[in-house]
Amino acid sequence: MIEIELDKLHEECGVVAVYGNPESAKLCYLGLHALQHRGQESAGIAASNGRRLTVYKSMGLVADIFSESVLQKLPGSLAIGHTRYSTAGDSALLNAQPIQVDCNKGQIAIAHNGNIVNAAEVRKRFELNGSIFQTSSDTEIVLHLIAQSHETTLPDAMADALRRIEGAFSFVMATYDHIFAARDPRGFRPLAMGSIPGKDGAADSVVFASETCAFDLLGADYIRDVKPGELVVVGPEGVHSHFYAPALAQSQCIFEQVYFARPDSLVFGKSVQESRVLMGRQLAREAPVDADLVVGVPDSGLTAALGYASESGIPMQFGLVRNHYVGRTFIEPEQRVRDFGVKLKLNPVRQLLKGKRVILIDDSIVRGTTSQKIVRLVRDAGATEVHMRISCPPTTSPCYYGVDTPERRHLIAARKSVAEVQEFIGADSLAYLSLEGLRTSCGEPPDDPHYCTSCYTGKYPTNYVDLHEIRPVAELIK
Repeated sequence: MIEIELDKLHEECGVVAVYGNPESAKLCYLGLHALQHRGQESAGIAASNGRRLTVYKSMGLVADIFSESVLQKLPGSLAIGHTRYSTAGDSALLNAQPIQVDCNKGQIAIAHNGNIVNAAEVRKRFELNGSIFQTSSDTEIVLHLIAQSHETTLPDAMADALRRIEGAFSFVMATYDHIFAARDPRGFRPLAMGSIPGKDGAADSVVFASETCAFDLLGADYIRDVKPGELVVVGPEGVHSHFYAPALAQSQCIFEQVYFARPDSLVFGKSVQESRVLMGRQLAREAPVDADLVVGVPDSGLTAALGYASESGIPMQFGLVRNHYVGRTFIEPEQRVRDFGVKLKLNPVRQLLKGKRVILIDDSIVRGTTSQKIVRLVRDAGATEVHMRISCPPTTSPCYYGVDTPERRHLIAARKSVAEVQEFIGADSLAYLSLEGLRTSCGEPPDDPHYCTSCYTGKYPTNYVDLHEIRPVAELIK
C-alpha cells in the first residue's frame, strides 16, 4: 500500500459544540464536516437526551462514520463533536474523542484540540496512586483531575483541573444538561463562540467551534472568541463566563494563519484569507525574481500566490492541479514511475508551464522530499526555470502544542542552509518569508507580540515541552 501524503505538517484536531437545538448532533456532524481539514483520522459525537450522554465515534472521515441511522441514535438538544489527527497518544479507536466517563461528578464527555505538555508527569502520579486509564491520550488526565478535585461544584472542579495542566488546549465538555468551553491561559489554539437564531420565538442556540467556517455551514453568527483562561458554561440558566486563571503572555499559533485554518475562517479574530494574501505580497517584496508565471502549490499555497502575483505584477496561473480523491492506493505501475505518489496527487498543466520561468509558491518545506518532486514535476512539464518561494520562515523546530511535527533531525531547514535546501530540491532559487514579514502579515504589532513562533525559533513559551521526556525548555534548546 502506498500512502499518498504530501510533505506537510499534519493538522491537529477540530472541536464543535451545540447547546439548545433539537438537532444538536446533526449540527455537530455538519460542523465536523467543515472542520474535516483539521483531522482525518477519527471523529466522534457525544449527545445528551436530557438524562444521559451517548457517544458514537469511529476511525475514518466524518461522512463515512455518521450515517442518518447513526445520527438518529444521538437525540437531544446538546452535543459536542471532535475530528482528530493524533498528536499525543496512539492512532487507535481507543483514543478517538469525545472521551466519556461516569465518575463522582456525574457523566462527563470531553473533546480537545492541543497538547498538554505536563501530561506524562500528571499521569504518572495518578497511576502510582492506583488510577486506571482507558486511553493513551493526554486528554484523559483532565477527566481524572476533575473527578479527584475537592471542589464541590462541577464548574469549580473543572477550573481546578484546568489550573493543574500546562500547554495548549481548547476544550469542549458536556454533561447531560450543560456545555462547557475553555481555552488555555496563553491562547495557543483557537475556539470561537457563536449563536444560531431561534425559529418561531425559540431561544438562540449557542455554538462553539475551532474555526468560524463551521458557523457558516450551520447558519450561526460569530459572537467572539473564548478568551484565554476562560471557562464558558452554557446551561438552562443561560451563558456564564468564569476565568479560572489570568491570561498569560499570548502565544497564538501563527501556523494557523500560515497553513492549518481554512482561508474562509476567522482565527484569533483575523481573516485567514487576508493574512495569506499579505504573506504573498510581503514575500514578493522581500524575494522578487524575474519570471513569467506565479504558480501556487495547491491547495495551501494558492492564496499566498495570489498575493505574490498581485504585488509583483507577474500573472498567476493554475499550473498544478490537485486530485482531492486520492488518499492511498494498493496499485503501483509494475515498472516504478518516478515520483509516482506526488503524481497521483498533483498534475502539471503542460500547456501553461512549457517554456516558462515559473515561481512556485508554497506555505512550507518540512522534510524537503515533496518540494523536490514538485520542482522536478514542473521542470519535466517544460518549465525553463523553477524558483521556489515559501510564505513562512524555515521550519527548524518541533511543535509541542498540538501539531504533529517531525523530530528536529527530520526537518531539512534544521540541518541545511537555504542554499543547501535549494540544491536539494533542485530549484533555481529559493527564498522564505522573514519572521518579521510573517508577523506583520498576521497583524501583529512590533510592540505587542502575541503569536507563538517556536517552530521557527526554537524558543518555547512553556516550562515543559517534550511530551515523552519532561524536560525544561532551556535544556531542550541548548
